[in-house]
Amino acid sequence: MSSAPEVTQLLVAWSNGDKAALEQLTPLVHQELHRLAARYMAAERPGHLLQTTALVNEAYLRLIDWKQVEWQNRAHFFGVAAQLMRRVLVDVARARRRAKRGGADLHLSLSDVVETPSRQTADLTALDDALNTLETLDARQSHVVELRFFGGLTLDETAHVLNVSVGTIRRDWSLAQAWLYRELNRSGSQ
Repeated sequence: MSSAPEVTQLLVAWSNGDKAALEQLTPLVHQELHRLAARYMAAERPGHLLQTTALVNEAYLRLIDWKQVEWQNRAHFFGVAAQLMRRVLVDVARARRRAKRGGADLHLSLSDVVETPSRQTADLTALDDALNTLETLDARQSHVVELRFFGGLTLDETAHVLNVSVGTIRRDWSLAQAWLYRELNRSGSQ
C-alpha cells in the first residue's frame, strides 16, 4: 500500500491539472478502492448485478470525471469515493425496486460499523433516506456517517477531513448512530 503523503501529493498535482499524476495515482488507489468495494459487496445478496470490480470501475469513472476538485488529502479522496460507491449501490437498489415494483431490496449490515448489540440488516435505500433526513437536521453528523461507514475512515481521518477535533467527531458519530438506529427501527427497516 502506498503512503498517505505520496497519494496526497499526487492528488494535489492532479487537482492542479497534472495528467501524469493521475496515471501514477491510479495503481496506488486501486487496491484501497477495491477494499472499500469488497466491504460493500460482502453485505449484498449473492448474484448481485454489480461485482466488486464493476463497483470500483464505476466509482473510479465518476471520480476522474470530476473537474476542478481540490483534493485535500488521501482521506478526502476516499471519502468522496465512498460517497460515490454509496450512490451507485443506492441507484442500483432503487432501479431494482422499480423494476420489481416493490421486490426485494439490497441489504447492508449496519451492525458491523454501528456496533449495536443487534445483528439485523438495514435496507440500503432506507439507510440512504435516513441519511438524507439526518443531513437536513445536522449536515456534519450525516457527513461523519458517510466518511466513517461508507468511506471506512478512522476518527482521526474524519476529523482531519472535516477540520474539527476528534472529540467532536466521536460525539457526532455516537449521536448519528443512535439517531439512525432509532430512525431505521421506527420505519421498520431493520
